[in-house]
Amino acid sequence: MLDPDRLPRHVAIIMDGNGRWAKQRGLPRVYGHKKGAEVVKKIVQKTRSLGIPYLTLYAFSKENWQRPEKEKKFLFSLLKEYLKKEVPELRQQEIRLKVIGDREDFSQDIQEMLEWAEKETEKGKKLTLCLALSYGGRAEILRAVRLICGEVKKGKLDPSEIKEELFRKFLYTADMPDPDLLIRTSGEMRISNFLIFQMAYTEFYFTPVYWPDFTEEEYIKALEDFQRRERRFGRINEF
Repeated sequence: MLDPDRLPRHVAIIMDGNGRWAKQRGLPRVYGHKKGAEVVKKIVQKTRSLGIPYLTLYAFSKENWQRPEKEKKFLFSLLKEYLKKEVPELRQQEIRLKVIGDREDFSQDIQEMLEWAEKETEKGKKLTLCLALSYGGRAEILRAVRLICGEVKKGKLDPSEIKEELFRKFLYTADMPDPDLLIRTSGEMRISNFLIFQMAYTEFYFTPVYWPDFTEEEYIKALEDFQRRERRFGRINEF
């Protein structure tokens, strides 16, 4: 029984547990990633139908580059397959795709495909689907600092003007609100370098369910839990 007036504006999800899900079934890790990609589509559609305007998915972290070459190769082929297949539907559903992270880390063909996907869906107004790829929260902050230093060096910015709101303009998420709710699957209870500046007042929801088993019903549970919380942002309620 969700209250449509108390839904989060921005949900962020750490999609964890694909490999362990596959291992439990005696399957290679890549089967978990393939099943996880199917879940992405269902959760994106559910988010849109609920009217939540922003959804950010932690798809590939800076640290994930340390994974075996075979697994990375499969993940990148899965990404290209997803984009090729889903972008026309995203456009039809008025879902805008946005990519955050160091896309320069990827091969030229993937970079071009990401740019194509963003361009094809740029007019989407129903939902902004943000994919974090080769993303790290600390790297994002350092990038913002370097950009600001460049503006100061060119004389376009005085250091006294550097306030929180100005700093936000140099983040990947400059055009998005901070996440109201973070969901992490698989039972791990950490944020793993994900949107660390933006999640100062985010509500956290941890579930033991592996991402390939994360159904729409599990998503609703997380949203119901969010709606039961009292968000004060440092204030107190007077009685």
